[in-house]
Amino acid sequence: MKRENILTGSPWEDKMGYCRAVRIGNIVEVSGTVAIVDGEKVKADDAYAQTYNILERVQKVLEDLNVGMKDVIRTRIFTTDVSTFEEVARAHSAFFKDVKPTTGFYEISKLVAPEYLVEIEFTAVV
Repeated sequence: MKRENILTGSPWEDKMGYCRAVRIGNIVEVSGTVAIVDGEKVKADDAYAQTYNILERVQKVLEDLNVGMKDVIRTRIFTTDVSTFEEVARAHSAFFKDVKPTTGFYEISKLVAPEYLVEIEFTAVV
């Protein structure tokens, strides 16, 4: 089967040797994605804004593969603070209220940088 890699230009893609998403056949896997924290719209202390930013960005990545959020069957949400569940859930629901993929919500000790509160992985089937 043909493999299609989606690169976003992140310096981490070459540094770590990965891509944002891979599509093989009807399966799409999206790497763990964090928000673009700009200090204005997306702040280091705002789990809702970070989650929403991640979902908007991944929606675009999926569109580049001719896939939609409706095709997502699983999300894995990692957070550094499980008490942000309500904020993260509200943002997640804005994209998936009707789709209802399976999901997990996991508290971990830290992400790659202290300003990141949330990281999400995605699996889609077309």
